[in-house]
Amino acid sequence: MLIAFQGAVAALVLLSFVLIVAVPVALASPGEWERSQRLIYAGSALWTLLIILIGVLDSIVA
Repeated sequence: MLIAFQGAVAALVLLSFVLIVAVPVALASPGEWERSQRLIYAGSALWTLLIILIGVLDSIVA
């Protein structure tokens, strides 16, 4: 179970770095927001699910 927890935390960190770069680029580029809006919302939803998953796994591991 510890490996699943560590994998979820690693996925959260990687996704956070991707979103930190992608969101400002999408908002600053003309016309890019309309094209990448769905992808950014999906990434944000995945980020939220990872937070919940890490909370559940932390209560199991600890």
